[in-house]
Amino acid sequence: MVKRELYLSKLRELKDVQIIKVVTGVRRCGKSTLLEQFGAELSAAGVPAANIQYYNLEAPENTDFENWRDFYYSIKGRLSSEGMNYIFLDEIQMLDGFERLLDGLHIQRNIDLYVTGSNAYLLSSELATILTGRAISIDMYPFSFAEYAAYRQIEKPADSDLIDYMQTGGFPQALELHKISHTTYENYLKGLYNTILEKDIKPRNAIYSDVAFNNLTRFLSDSIGSPVSANSIANYFVHTKDRIDDKTVSRYIAILNRSYLFYHADRFDLKGKSILKTQGKEYIVDTGFRNVLLGREQLSNLGHILENVVYLELLRRGHSVHIGKNAEHEIDFVTKDSRGYRHYYQVCLTMREESTRKRELSVFDKLKDHHPKFIICLDPEEPTHNGIVQRNATKWLLEAVNI
Repeated sequence: MVKRELYLSKLRELKDVQIIKVVTGVRRCGKSTLLEQFGAELSAAGVPAANIQYYNLEAPENTDFENWRDFYYSIKGRLSSEGMNYIFLDEIQMLDGFERLLDGLHIQRNIDLYVTGSNAYLLSSELATILTGRAISIDMYPFSFAEYAAYRQIEKPADSDLIDYMQTGGFPQALELHKISHTTYENYLKGLYNTILEKDIKPRNAIYSDVAFNNLTRFLSDSIGSPVSANSIANYFVHTKDRIDDKTVSRYIAILNRSYLFYHADRFDLKGKSILKTQGKEYIVDTGFRNVLLGREQLSNLGHILENVVYLELLRRGHSVHIGKNAEHEIDFVTKDSRGYRHYYQVCLTMREESTRKRELSVFDKLKDHHPKFIICLDPEEPTHNGIVQRNATKWLLEAVNI
């Protein structure tokens, strides 16, 4: 079992702090395992078993509570009177009225509360309304490349291992099933998508056509790294049987974002220093998911897949990420790190072709600042081009993350 050290370190920092720790992320990215790992650390540190309560709200034994009050009094009745009580509530969105349950538990001085959920609408809108200032969100993702290498026990990861990772993705259980067969792995991810659709999306959102929704999901999967707009997608569907207007497209994309299947990156005008409302990009939560949804056993459009991997890694490292517009040029990523410092990133497969090298370097020509500038590619060499640092993607992805 790979220790999810990035996320564990955040939980350790917040231990016994009077705030609800909300771990959010797509289903099966490892949230339940994270709570189990942290609970095991507490036990190893001497916390008595009576002071730790763990509930998975999807488990049959935890679905019999008629309302949040019954659940609240059941938890409260098991609290230890000695020391801090650590309460773990997994997939909390499955319980009606969960916000009031959390509010009631939070005000107990002898409770340290940890929660997971797979729906951003529940955990960012409703929860924020009731628990403003009393909850902190920790975003979790499938395995990073570094975690993938640790899972596979690769001592010296090479570029070929990174390409394997871009093919299979980083869902922990999917990787375990991949050891059995590719078919088993593929069926698992298809089933996971259907579970997200049936449990996280349909109960709270009107989906007028499953076919149209699924085709839009596949369209976005095939468009990672490319600017998209509701109008352009609606126009595309005019030529198919799935006629959906731009408003429905926008709503469906928002639903996919809330279920953590896709992440939206806005365009940022570097000259006007403003967010642009058009031509943003959508990145999928896991590149293996993309390949399965598109029915492709071999990698295609490798450059955009690498761009997707870099985007998710920047999110893991605590960056806010935008697509940069600089006059006629587009910069793949303009980011701010956790300390507020700006960085620029370009992503490509290789810089060895002179035409590619000129194109990738030219996007930085009119930038009049001295913020760090990077080009991430698969080339093993790491030269500097007039202050622009070229990094090998494999080495960059394996660097320790300091947030």
